[in-house]
Amino acid sequence: MSTDAATQKPEAITRLEEAVKRVRSEISKVIIGQDKVVNEVMIAILTRSHALLVGVPGLAKTLLISSLAEALDLSFKRIQFTPDLMPSDITGTEVIYSDPATNEREFKFLPGPIFANIILADEINRTPPKTQAAMLESMQERKVTIGGEDHVLPEPFFVLATQNPIEQEGTYPLPEAQLDRFMFMIKVDYPSEEEEFQILKAYTGNEGARPKPVLGAEEILEMQRAVRSMPVADHILRYAEKLVRVTRPNSEEALEFCTKWLTWGAGPRAGLNLVLGAKAYALLNGQSYVSCDDVAAVAPAIFRHRIIPNFSAQSEGLTPDDITAKILESVPKDKKLD
Repeated sequence: MSTDAATQKPEAITRLEEAVKRVRSEISKVIIGQDKVVNEVMIAILTRSHALLVGVPGLAKTLLISSLAEALDLSFKRIQFTPDLMPSDITGTEVIYSDPATNEREFKFLPGPIFANIILADEINRTPPKTQAAMLESMQERKVTIGGEDHVLPEPFFVLATQNPIEQEGTYPLPEAQLDRFMFMIKVDYPSEEEEFQILKAYTGNEGARPKPVLGAEEILEMQRAVRSMPVADHILRYAEKLVRVTRPNSEEALEFCTKWLTWGAGPRAGLNLVLGAKAYALLNGQSYVSCDDVAAVAPAIFRHRIIPNFSAQSEGLTPDDITAKILESVPKDKKLD
C-alpha cells in the first residue's frame, strides 16, 4: 500500500478517532493509567462484543466499567453475582397481573437487569452454572426467552464482566462455552510506580470530577458499522487463520511446541475475533487499512482463554500468554504463509 493511501483518512475514521478521544478523556477523570485495558474494552465495544476483565481485587475493574458507562449515553445495570443468584434475577420473570378495572388476570413480563445497553457482571464466577447459563443466550442471541416468548435486548448491548483469579472458595469456574462468548479476556495488572503515586494523590483528597456522557447509541452503532465495513486483504485473513490453526495439537498444521504444551487449541470464533479486533485496533490508531501487526496486537487477549495449556506446560510455568508470544514469533507475517 502506498504512503498516500495509508495517510489519507476518510471522514468516518476521523470522526471515530475524535469520538474515542472524547471517551478516553472522560474516563481519565476517574481512571489513572490502564491505557491498554481501556483500549481493549473500546475494541470490544466497537466490534459489538463482550469482554472479561481479570485481576486481583482493588485494581478498579468495576470503577473502570462504571466510568465507561457514564461516558457513554447508554442505559447501565450492575449485576453483583452471588452464590444464591437465580436466572430469573437476571433475565426477569412473569408475574400475574390483575387489572383493577376489569378484575381480569394475565401474565405480565417484568424485565430483569439484563435489559440495558451495558451490563456490568461483577464477579461473574461467584454464581452457580445454572445462573451463568442464563447469560449465554443473552450474550450470543441478544435476547431472552421467558414462557416461550422471545424478548429482544436493546442495541447496542455489551456484557463487561469482572473476575477475581486468586479466590477459589465460593466460586464456580466459568465453562469454556461461556468463556468463548467473551471476545477478550483482559488482564488488569498493577499500576506503575508513578501511576500509583497519582492514585494516592487523587483519591485521598476531595472528590474529583465525574465523567460526562459524550457518545450516544446511534454514534456507537455507526462506529460498529464502520468497523464491519473496513476491507481486509486476503493475506491478513490467511495470517489470522494460520495463527488459529497452529494452536490445535491434534492437527497436522500444529506447531511442535503447541502439540507439546496444549490440550486444546483455539476454535473458529478466535479467527473471527482476530480479524474484527484487528479492524477496530487499526481504526483506533487512525489507520484506514489492517496489517498483520494489528492482528498480532489483539491475539494475546483473544487466545488467553481459548488455548488450554496441559500439565507439561504448567509444570514448566508457562501461561497462555507465553505460548501465544511464541506462536506470534513462529508464524511469519508476510504473504507466503503456505
